[in-house]
Amino acid sequence: MKKIRLYPSGREVDCADGDTVLHALEKAGYALPNNCRAGACGECKVRVREGQFDQGMVLDMALSQDERKQGYGLMCMAKPLSEDLVIEWGTEDAKPKLFAPRENVSFVVTDKVMRTPRIVELTLMPLGQPLRFWPGQYVQLGGGRVGIPDRSYSIANAPRADGAIVLQVAKADDGATSVWIHDELKVGDLVRLSGPYGTFIGDPAVNTPVLCLAAGSGLAPILSLADAALRRGYAAPVALVFSARTKDDVYDSGLMAYWQMKYRNFRFIPTLTREQAPGLQHGRVPEILPKLFPDLSAHSVFAAGSPEFVDACVAAAKALGAQDGLIHTEGFFAQDPIAVAG
Repeated sequence: MKKIRLYPSGREVDCADGDTVLHALEKAGYALPNNCRAGACGECKVRVREGQFDQGMVLDMALSQDERKQGYGLMCMAKPLSEDLVIEWGTEDAKPKLFAPRENVSFVVTDKVMRTPRIVELTLMPLGQPLRFWPGQYVQLGGGRVGIPDRSYSIANAPRADGAIVLQVAKADDGATSVWIHDELKVGDLVRLSGPYGTFIGDPAVNTPVLCLAAGSGLAPILSLADAALRRGYAAPVALVFSARTKDDVYDSGLMAYWQMKYRNFRFIPTLTREQAPGLQHGRVPEILPKLFPDLSAHSVFAAGSPEFVDACVAAAKALGAQDGLIHTEGFFAQDPIAVAG
């Protein structure tokens, strides 16, 4: 057992042999930002003040050689080697606020529906105690018994009393787990989830207009966040701009129509990138954003989708005045070799 000490708070966290720093912090209820858990996004980068650690395999674009020399590391892959590891992460943001993740929690697949030609939706019901999560978080799912690796998928629903978890999985032709989910996993099968993970969560104390930007299965965490906010009576305007290639790729349009009728402050704006259709926007989100929202200086912005989509949306939002502190992102990386939501 190693010890992780947070600087400057001085708080200490136990780290079991073989655990990453991120995993140890999460087990203790700390919310260190992270998106990929595979050394690719750089969200969990912190400076290590004292102690030795095994960084593991990470991408140079997420942790440069200069940053390594300065003592920075990616905590999603870092494993302590010394008895004590002191990291610079102990401010007010480090107060415990997340639910501790659980591993291998049993669920049964109770429904499986194709939402688009490449996105399938799973409804999973817990056999025992439900997983507690914040809207916007993700879980890991795989077929360990048949050699299918665990991958991360965003939860698409707000927390429910029955503990149901809904996942929307895009099929990647070279992604073993998504292919298994699409082609082999059946209604009635037993699966095991681990989680929840991630910090793509809204701050209940914020009461700004909200702009959500999503592409493909990036809609999943946005649905969870919007569902929870609307149910709790969020009064400020909430707009969801959803990017799809064709009209067939626009899914959950019935739910969107219901929300628009039930919640007068909610607006759904689909946009198509490869065809045009009456009543729908045409073009990529960064291109149409200025005419839809010319001033984002007072908005909270949530963006989820591929890293390229998220980066482009963030750049466009900042050009329209969006503030760094009110921008939240969730990048969906490819499954192989990196394991992140999608």
